[in-house]
Amino acid sequence: MQVLTVSHLGFPHTCQVARITRHRMDTAMGRRTRETVYVITDLPARQAKPQDIALGLRGHWHIENKIHYVRDTLWDEDRSQIRTGHGRESMATLRNTTLNRLRATGATNMTEAVRDLSYEPFTAPLDLLGIPR
Repeated sequence: MQVLTVSHLGFPHTCQVARITRHRMDTAMGRRTRETVYVITDLPARQAKPQDIALGLRGHWHIENKIHYVRDTLWDEDRSQIRTGHGRESMATLRNTTLNRLRATGATNMTEAVRDLSYEPFTAPLDLLGIPR
């Protein structure tokens, strides 16, 4: 990772730019891949050292892998047709609530846990949320 302090980049309020090169092993294909990404921040070097930027990026991927990837693989969220009003936000909230409640019960395999909920569609969600029937 390389971090530079900049003053005139053309983006308002830009203080630092980072270039991150990631090397990964694609186990399915058996080959190594390289990806370069760029980060722009309005935080000066005294507020965001290179280590802080790296931690922020790792935190982002933790969220991506724990929440977004799970929602997309379970409910194919990226191809959702919900487009009106606050429908997208409402469905994301319902999905996050479901995942959080399942994790609170000790579930580790979300696909299996959601499948188990589907066997009793009228009662299992109420039980999960602690709503008496």
